[in-house]
Amino acid sequence: MTDQAARPVLRRYGPDPAQFGELWLPAVTSAATVVIVHGGFWRARYDMSLGRPLAADLVRRGYAVWNLEYRRVGAAGGWPMTFEDIAAGIDMLAELPVGTSGVAVIGHSAGGHLATWAAGRAALPPGSPGARPRVAVTAVISQAGVLALADCARQGVGGTAAVDLMGGGPQDLPGRYRLGDPMAAVPLDAAVLCLHSRADDAVPFAYSQQYVAAATLAGGRARLHETDGDHFTLIDPDSADWRVAADALPGLLGGARTG
Repeated sequence: MTDQAARPVLRRYGPDPAQFGELWLPAVTSAATVVIVHGGFWRARYDMSLGRPLAADLVRRGYAVWNLEYRRVGAAGGWPMTFEDIAAGIDMLAELPVGTSGVAVIGHSAGGHLATWAAGRAALPPGSPGARPRVAVTAVISQAGVLALADCARQGVGGTAAVDLMGGGPQDLPGRYRLGDPMAAVPLDAAVLCLHSRADDAVPFAYSQQYVAAATLAGGRARLHETDGDHFTLIDPDSADWRVAADALPGLLGGARTG
């Protein structure tokens, strides 16, 4: 790995302290770019440091990597700011020295929710948060993603995490949930790979099952791979669960290969 790849460059996409990303560039120019969206139930006490080990592994594999930070609940985030930041952060790729013919977004937990939501931005109504994307998402890898946002709110998964993100529950804010819940946006143009373990005690395995079933029924390209570890082995670059994600990228990105 070159010195350039070893030292990511910080680039801002907005004025808020959380509106930035770390750009990791490989030794050889890549046609494919991977965006990492960290989890933490959308809360400010979790940050992009969760994505750095994955970024370091991916850049060694030859990908350009954009490790994205965003406003979270408790630090100027929530609806619509968190969604606007994910959209603006991905659109920032158009201004960075990276290829955008193939863009994969990998998100863990709440980041899986945001990654999958971002892939459906082209279908959002004009004027809604994230509408009219400048950069298309080719593929999504959801790692134990909170893909059933309304169910998360109703069931209290993560405590009040989803309610705090959206500013209320789905019964009170159905319009927001229609715009922000991946379950309401199937099918996507992008391919979606859901990685989840039945042993996950943070986000129900059923959320990935429900999403893939709904997306497939609607004609989307979504599949579920049951992993062997737990919620956090998915973001351990030394784990077999992470290797499933990394090994899937070339097939998901199709012609936009590295090298």
